[in-house]
Amino acid sequence: MEFQNKLKAIAEKIDLLKDKITTEESTKHAFVLPFINALGYDSFNPTEVVPEFTADLGLKKGEKVDYAIFQNDLPILIIECKHWQQDLNLHNSQLFRYFHVTKTRFSLLTNGIQYRFYTDLEQPNKMDEKPFLEFDITKVKDNTIHEILKFHKSNFDVDKIVDNASSLKYTKEIKKCLSEELTKPSFEFSRLFASKVYSGRLTEKVMDEFIVLVHKALNQIISEKVNDRLNAALNKESEKQQEEIVEEKPEENKIITTDEEKDGFRIVVAILRRNLSVERISQRDTQSYFGILLDDNNRKPLCRLYLNTSNKYLAVFDENKNETKIAIDTIDDIYKYEEQLLQTINYYEPNI
Repeated sequence: MEFQNKLKAIAEKIDLLKDKITTEESTKHAFVLPFINALGYDSFNPTEVVPEFTADLGLKKGEKVDYAIFQNDLPILIIECKHWQQDLNLHNSQLFRYFHVTKTRFSLLTNGIQYRFYTDLEQPNKMDEKPFLEFDITKVKDNTIHEILKFHKSNFDVDKIVDNASSLKYTKEIKKCLSEELTKPSFEFSRLFASKVYSGRLTEKVMDEFIVLVHKALNQIISEKVNDRLNAALNKESEKQQEEIVEEKPEENKIITTDEEKDGFRIVVAILRRNLSVERISQRDTQSYFGILLDDNNRKPLCRLYLNTSNKYLAVFDENKNETKIAIDTIDDIYKYEEQLLQTINYYEPNI
């Protein structure tokens, strides 16, 4: 949580200051160094963080990478920084050269907002063209934070990061491919499904139709999955709220059960006893309504009577325990709603 808060603070700082940052040096000091510090490295300690680290290339001397992070006197991460408005796609070739002449297994290209971590999965001591970890620090997600933490001073382990880098890299690429297919299914992707469900010849005309159908089906699946997750979350929250309902404790000195309420209760009992034994039908009077419950359980309301005001109501419940008030003129009108009252029992006793 502490590390997550540090990243959040950097993101807030970026939002506040970026329009005032006009140079690459300012980007380094305002955005990149705080990130290095968040990883647990002391940017003021030259044995941990070396600015302008020399990375001579053959006969070309004086080549320097912006920062190198050291551990046990060896560079473990080289960092090339650009101005926050720079497109990083234009600059990875420079870092590619630096990587080749250093002993590090990891490099980082950043503009203080976008971060791209590289290693040498494809050829030893040769930086891969594509990063294995990439994120926007202003939009970083929890699962990404978990991966960034592996570069923290207290966690750093070369072998563990390299072992995981392959999975991260190819998972990212697969997600990118799937995202493209979801947006615009390719001929090959659509043909895969068409061949499974269509027995005829896959002509160009047929495939044109299937490309549309595959796109439609994919979007429907995603929509259904999202709705299922939302409904599951809503149901879980509803159940939690029901569990937190505090049993109402009537204040005896303020509650008076009227004769009309007693008569109303008898009418409800007369209706419900067709499907329930009388002993299971309970009453509970409150200041605002007269409640009728199954098994004297406040979580199993059968109905409510609102009879102590100028307008009288019978309240019934649906399967989600949502209350609906029905205006009545007299308690005898309760008989008109015996179907709804009997249906309520089925919500709690579906086999009756």
